[in-house]
Amino acid sequence: MEPQIVNLKVNTFCLSSRKPEHPGIFLERCYLKPLNINQSELARVLGISRRRVHEIIKGQRAISADTAIRLAQYFKTTPMFWLEKQQLWELYDASRRFGKEPGK
Repeated sequence: MEPQIVNLKVNTFCLSSRKPEHPGIFLERCYLKPLNINQSELARVLGISRRRVHEIIKGQRAISADTAIRLAQYFKTTPMFWLEKQQLWELYDASRRFGKEPGK
């Protein structure tokens, strides 16, 4: 039996056409700036490196499950709050890359 070739298309009607905010940028805008917390202080209280915090805030690093738990404990949210923001960003990013592949 020969394998079937499936043409995958991103179901764009499920994704917003608006670019979501990277969760790190959201973290800085909605939590760090209003609460007057700098990156070094956040890194210290979360028990992670300043570099990790910096990369998240600059949109260069994803919020992992570990980081989501730490952020949730500190800011009295849930880990899913952070992971959903990260997943929305990743879906948006992947859908854009998928549409730009040659031959699509």
